[in-house]
Amino acid sequence: MSDAAPEPCTDEAGVPPYVVPDPLVCADGSPVRGVGEWPRRRAELLALFERHVYGRMPAPRAVDVVEASRDPRACGGLATRLELVVSIAGVPAPMRLCCWIPNAARGPCAAFLGLNFGGNHAVHPDRSITLSDAWVRDGEGVVDHRSTEASRGQRAHQWPVEMILSRGYALVTAFYGDLASDRPEVLGSETFAALGQGAERAGDGFGAIALWAWSLSRALDALATVPAIDARRVAVVGLSRLGKVALWAGATDQRFALTISTNSGQGGAALGRRRFGETIRHITAAFPHWFCPDHATWADREDELPVDQHELLALIAPRPVYVASATRDLWADPRGEFLTCVHADPVYRLLGTGGIGGASEMPPPGIAIGDAIGYHLRAGVHSLVAEDWWHYLAFADRWLAPR
Repeated sequence: MSDAAPEPCTDEAGVPPYVVPDPLVCADGSPVRGVGEWPRRRAELLALFERHVYGRMPAPRAVDVVEASRDPRACGGLATRLELVVSIAGVPAPMRLCCWIPNAARGPCAAFLGLNFGGNHAVHPDRSITLSDAWVRDGEGVVDHRSTEASRGQRAHQWPVEMILSRGYALVTAFYGDLASDRPEVLGSETFAALGQGAERAGDGFGAIALWAWSLSRALDALATVPAIDARRVAVVGLSRLGKVALWAGATDQRFALTISTNSGQGGAALGRRRFGETIRHITAAFPHWFCPDHATWADREDELPVDQHELLALIAPRPVYVASATRDLWADPRGEFLTCVHADPVYRLLGTGGIGGASEMPPPGIAIGDAIGYHLRAGVHSLVAEDWWHYLAFADRWLAPR
């Protein structure tokens, strides 16, 4: 097996023949015939993803939540903005949540929760939001991997705060680098060590994706202490690598009421067996700290891997899940993301939902489809934009309404 990654396939004619594993057939070959048999198969799939893809999740830890600031007239009076410092038992660095809660809410409201790129201050131009002092990847307004005042609001196009608030939802976000910076050196960090993970990991030792997903569960623990937010109606959302994180968080923590993935691609919502765009070889070479060490051993052997990403969506069932793709984001394999929804459909139907709604062909750009599995293809490039949020809000209206 060559160490060099082959040129990525971006032409459907180059997709090799493949067969996806059946999520409703147990390891011993027995079929899952009813709802009562699903928990056994779900446990098998969860163990396979931990063993071969993301690594074993750290155990939950207690959190301590301190309100660092409050602005009751944020966004021109539309919201109350809170900054919460969340300390996790034994973990050296805190997580800083920024919460916008609509002032028009008449009771505890549903919320979108997601990790952000760049820091909370990059989500909205509000100058009173604390400037992150954590290590950050290069970008506009970043000097020597540190945020400057020029980075304020740089990610606002990905987080239409006022749009979300006007629909009656709270928005909660944290910088994904608070607990674990996005670089290979993080594997030797104090945070990994505090969670029992040394720099020399076992084959199924957790990587950064699992740690970031774990941090979202700790954020959910923190939101349970905020009276204005209904922690039973929280949607976890993410873009790109953070879309992978959102899916793994939704799969491992069944408290999340809804899971949303945007352009998450390889290791997220795209079928690995298609070998379209980014592959296991590409992603583990570029980001060795994201997955468990053994995931790299499946490079060029995707057909032998005992799971594929439709089974990640199946782990979220019967809770709703939404997948979004973009027409020009071939690296993330839009068709592969759609087919993941199609192949997860039998599990959702077994558990009593309408799944993807019987769809077998990708919808045209701009059209949302599905029941408990939602999907849309957006014209454009790899990003998270207001058009995506418009579909997410409509989907949330169906599934996160008070019951």
